[in-house]
Amino acid sequence: MEEGKSGEKKKVMVAIDDSENSHYALEWALDKLRETIADSDVIIFTAQPNSDLGYVYASTLGVAPVDLITSIQENHKKVASFLLDKAKDICAKYGIVAETVTEIGDPKYAICEAVEKLNIELLVLGSHNRGPVQRAFLGSVSNYCVNNAKCPVLVVKKPAV
Repeated sequence: MEEGKSGEKKKVMVAIDDSENSHYALEWALDKLRETIADSDVIIFTAQPNSDLGYVYASTLGVAPVDLITSIQENHKKVASFLLDKAKDICAKYGIVAETVTEIGDPKYAICEAVEKLNIELLVLGSHNRGPVQRAFLGSVSNYCVNNAKCPVLVVKKPAV
């Protein structure tokens, strides 16, 4: 991607989660789009899930210890940090220095909000290759982003083995 007229670098965001598919999409983009994104700002994004603490309150009869809630939230942060560090290492293998961003929320909404907030010009994400029944119950982050992100979206499917 070329630099914009104002001299700003283009921004490419790769959204990842803990799935093999998202890491495949990152590696695919770094390999296949290497020349295109070499002079771009590459941003690796992950969404930390909203802590639905209803089960915690139910299991503790409505009196959840503050330490337990804090521990759950800290665990989400550690997982996100681990994912982003792993992604930065993958980028480094390709000579790309990536910025990392994490937000808390439902991934499909968090990704689209980050695209808008960060002025992303290309969003890359992996596909979980879910069938129609799974998509109906679980939803599809990639489908939501294709239809709602304010930039072009590249969905990378991992080949069937």
